[in-house]
Amino acid sequence: VVIVIAVLLIFMGLRSGLIIGFVLFLTIMGTFIFMDMFDVTLERISLGALIIALGMLVDNAIVVVDGMRVKMDQGTDALTAAKDVVGQTGIPLLAATLVAIAAFASIGTSEDSTGEYCRTLFSVILISLTLSWVTAASTTPLLCKTFLKVKPKSDSGEAAKDPYSGKIYGFYKGILTKSIRFRWMTVIVVVALFASSLFGFGYIKSMFFPESTRNQYYIDFWLPEGTDINETSRQMKRAEEYLLAQEGITHTSTFIGGGQVRFLLIYTPESLYHSYCQILVTVDDYKKIGGFLNSTLEDLESLFPQATINTRAFLLGPSEGGKIQLRINGPDPQVLRQLGERAEAILLADPVAKGVRNEWRNKIMTVRPQMAEAQARQAGITRPDLALAIKSAVEGANAGLYRERDELIPIIARSPISERGNMENLGAIQVWSPAAKTMISAGQVVNEFSTEFENAHIWRRNRTKMLRLHADQRYGLPSELFARVKPQIEQALNVDVETINGQPVSPENWDVNTLKVVDEGMLPIKGMPGYSIAWGGEVEDSARAGASLAMSIPVFFGLMVLIILLLFNSIKKTLIIWLTVPLAIIGVTAGLLLLNQPFGFMALLGIMSLAGMLIKNAIVLIDQIDIEMASGKPGIQAITDSGASRLIPVAMAALTTILGMIPLLKDVFFVSMAVTIMFGLGFATILTLIFVPVLYAIFFKVKS
Repeated sequence: VVIVIAVLLIFMGLRSGLIIGFVLFLTIMGTFIFMDMFDVTLERISLGALIIALGMLVDNAIVVVDGMRVKMDQGTDALTAAKDVVGQTGIPLLAATLVAIAAFASIGTSEDSTGEYCRTLFSVILISLTLSWVTAASTTPLLCKTFLKVKPKSDSGEAAKDPYSGKIYGFYKGILTKSIRFRWMTVIVVVALFASSLFGFGYIKSMFFPESTRNQYYIDFWLPEGTDINETSRQMKRAEEYLLAQEGITHTSTFIGGGQVRFLLIYTPESLYHSYCQILVTVDDYKKIGGFLNSTLEDLESLFPQATINTRAFLLGPSEGGKIQLRINGPDPQVLRQLGERAEAILLADPVAKGVRNEWRNKIMTVRPQMAEAQARQAGITRPDLALAIKSAVEGANAGLYRERDELIPIIARSPISERGNMENLGAIQVWSPAAKTMISAGQVVNEFSTEFENAHIWRRNRTKMLRLHADQRYGLPSELFARVKPQIEQALNVDVETINGQPVSPENWDVNTLKVVDEGMLPIKGMPGYSIAWGGEVEDSARAGASLAMSIPVFFGLMVLIILLLFNSIKKTLIIWLTVPLAIIGVTAGLLLLNQPFGFMALLGIMSLAGMLIKNAIVLIDQIDIEMASGKPGIQAITDSGASRLIPVAMAALTTILGMIPLLKDVFFVSMAVTIMFGLGFATILTLIFVPVLYAIFFKVKS
């Protein structure tokens, strides 16, 4: 707020700057009231939305204040100036505001988990921008009438001084006139810049959501499957002692046998496993987490060579499991394990991969009694009878219920450890024989107790057996590791990448960033009917979020087009406005490459918001050209005068938005969006002030 008001005071003057600053303050306070009414909490997303909206909140007020100031400087009384300015700009500003809101509507209506996470972004934008138009059309003219002075008209009959005769206006008019004169050369230059930005965009790294600045991270321990939970607890005491001895680590919380309750929206608890443990580590400074993630991982891997260990920071966004996931589907568990071992070997061979594991874990040793069918029939004992007797002796049977105040504690009856802890004693387990009417030993109806290995866990997806692999990266971005291992794994598994779900691959089925199919993405394995793979993790989450947005984007962008058509009743003018929107990519590419920021989901939202901002600027500019044309001015003069009259409002709106983004550059969640908006809006505003008039001259054949 301070940055925006300081910019207004410098470039708009003391009185005008204070008026717009007060209106901005009033709009924000009103936004808080409506946020409370609609139960929108103030958290990272909604607070960031307010900062994003700051620059746009002053747009409408700047147009009204600048218009009234110019008219009052020419001697028009305040009330007439207010009527003229609000009457001329009220509807165009309303249309531009609705367009800016519609640009954010896709995220507000997304049914994906990402949409749920970012929904307050749209809610705050909707409330604040609507209030900004209301205050611009009501409160702002009142303040201008009260505090701006009307300059008296000259009695000598001299013509009023042109308000757009300064050096800055003259410089802009000169550039604009030459651009219109050499209009096709201007178009070629802009198209060349746009093409080069598309080429450069391919060199931008991709990322879904960044890591959190929370001063905690967590460590997953996967001991060999079958490890007793008491042994898991004993092992973790060693890990705790090591962690607490590290400088910078202040506290640890250990969860044995499963994850914690969901104490944070972005935290996903792990299922219950006796061999699993999770340690939540608290540090004195979150900036140290990056170093701890790798250093503690290496040391713990040396201390626990038998375990699969993974260190993970909290993500600022939806996340579940490893950032890289591979699902292998098929009917035979043994074949799935063989395919999984091939893929797992490739991941383990990559020095950047960490926390590589599969959800089926390793096989466990199981005691399997080989029943003597003839003897069992004579004794009248069935397999369920034998199984129940063994289970009661070894694992225990529920013998009753103990009530302790409001707690119900089961009473378990089983053989003492001396009897059930040795396989040689299993034959002595007593089984009721209906034929003999007495208890007989299990050894009389069992040939032998053999030991076999079997799968402790078999997961399914859509009722089909599914083996899922998880992996994370030690450093760098997940997309870099994914791009490296994806072709190797697909080649090792002999995956058919030319058909999906039995259908030929077509470009519209593929996500441009991740090269994967959003809808399950079942890639068949050649020569193995019924077997397929699918990529999950961050690439799937990103693609699914993009697909969810893609379903609603056409609806709201169509609404934006409709608003512009209703406003101007002209296809040509609508086309001019929309041709300026892609120009934002020029600045976006330059900014992300210059500051080495990845393109993620928040950057995508930044581009969507840019579309609304640029359309808003273009609407204001074209509306002024129409007004100047209607006054009878020659075509070229009407265009240049319109550009000059809208230079300050458009430039100020862009400048306040850009500088208002500065605080977000320090926030890891919003930095990519801030860079996208700052550079995209900066470049696109300069080009809009030139390119929109040039396109107008081309479409309406205005002679230079």
